[in-house]
Amino acid sequence: MKITSVNVRKVEKEDNRMKGIASVLIDDCFAVHDIRIIEGDKGLFIAMPSRKTATGGYRDIAHPTNSEVRKMFEDAIIEAYQNEA
Repeated sequence: MKITSVNVRKVEKEDNRMKGIASVLIDDCFAVHDIRIIEGDKGLFIAMPSRKTATGGYRDIAHPTNSEVRKMFEDAIIEAYQNEA
């Protein structure tokens, strides 16, 4: 599996921890949209697209199944965010 494209849209609102929204294309054939880029206490991290449940919690719609793949997503998305003008 290879990330073949990352598109980032920066969000510039005062006092907002969300810094951007990303879309990722995997192997030029599968897209994941609405990945949020969040400013946390220890730096930037990503939050996968999620849906609110009937009980008021949130559940990821799409997500990496292991830490290696999560790191691959996070590294590619944060790099694209930092390179965005």
